[in-house]
Amino acid sequence: MKRTSILFAFLCAAAGVAQAQDTTQAPAQAQPAASTEQPAPIVPGSAQPGPAAEKLIVIDTKIGKGAEANVGNTVYMHYTGWLYRPLAKNHHGRQFDSSIPRGEPLDFQIGTGRVIKGWDQGIVGMKVGGKRTLIIPADMAYGPKAQPGIPANSALIFDVELMDVK
Repeated sequence: MKRTSILFAFLCAAAGVAQAQDTTQAPAQAQPAASTEQPAPIVPGSAQPGPAAEKLIVIDTKIGKGAEANVGNTVYMHYTGWLYRPLAKNHHGRQFDSSIPRGEPLDFQIGTGRVIKGWDQGIVGMKVGGKRTLIIPADMAYGPKAQPGIPANSALIFDVELMDVK
């Protein structure tokens, strides 16, 4: 016999002995029957919510050189939004909206609640010309209220670019 065959036979025998010892011991308490239900797999880009993002995550992908956005400023932003899917490429699930094809940036005053909380907090400190990725947990997005193309309790991911501050 080769060494690998002997080693394999030894490991199998050892596993059999360990299994036999486990079955001879009485269980301390009755174990509940294992559930046969399997959780639904996460399909990147699907409409089903993925695992929740725990907190707002702000990732600067390009630092701007212009005016800085602060609470009370009106900002002009280009954005693209996706469902957050941790297992998808760059965490981007299905895209649900974008200002880019429309050619007009979104404008809003920071801190007035006109946009979701994740935006009101995630845009502060950006400079004109800057780009960020915002990973927004459901409670800082739309929470339990579904939106067109966005299921209830969905974490979202936005790529944003600050075009102007006034």
